[in-house]
Order: sequence, then structure tokens, then C-alpha cells
Amino acid sequence: MERNRPPVPTKTKTKKKITTASAKDKGRRLQKEICEKISHLTGFEWGSSGDDKPIESRPMGQKGVDVRMESQVQKLFPYSVECKNQETWSVPAWIKQAKENKKKGTDWLLFCRRNNFKTIVVMDVNAFFKLLERIQ
Repeated sequence: MERNRPPVPTKTKTKKKITTASAKDKGRRLQKEICEKISHLTGFEWGSSGDDKPIESRPMGQKGVDVRMESQVQKLFPYSVECKNQETWSVPAWIKQAKENKKKGTDWLLFCRRNNFKTIVVMDVNAFFKLLERIQ
């Protein structure tokens, strides 16, 4: 006679949900990396918000571009920067946000990264060819 046994539980992987603080820290790290690169390219100092530097990483949750630049920096780097460091990508929504936060006289620029991948840049095709023209 066969017994009715309960099914043996199988192990399933559950995704750990990142805390809000960790998610913001992750985004902050990308912003700071981009600030450093813009600083190296332009020769202007960078700092965190409130450091009174020409290039600053904006605090998480504030409206506007993720990297604040003074006008002399903006002349050398004419882009409004949006940074996203997330595992789930929503590129169309991010582009919309970058366009909405774009400062006058600049083109929007979106930096995207996820774990174990390099950062990539998304930009408007016309801005890309304008950049190539400036280089040549």
C-alpha cells in the first residue's frame, strides 16, 4: 500500500529586493563616476552637492539633471546628464526624463549601468553627429 506523502519542497531562487538606501547609493556612485570623468575632461573640480564646485553630483530624489554644471563647464561639456544604475531597464522612460530635465542650450545624455556590465551612453542621433562634427 502506497502512502500519501507531502511533496518534497524544491528550492527556488528568490531575488533579494534592494533597499531604498542601497538603490540610492548605487545611483550616487554612478553620478560621482560621471562627475569625475567630466572633471578630468574639462579640468574643472567636482564635488558633492553643497561643496560649491563647478561640477556637482545632485542629491538623490531632487528634480533636475543628475550632474549640475556651472556655465563655464557647460561650454566645454554641453550636455544635460541623467544617470541610471539599475538592474531593470526602462530606457524609453529614462529618455523621457532626460529630455524633460534638459537645460537650454544642451543636449540630453543618458548614462546607464547594471551590475557586472560596463556603463553605456544613450544620446539623440543628431547630438551624436553634432559631436562628431565638433571633433573633426
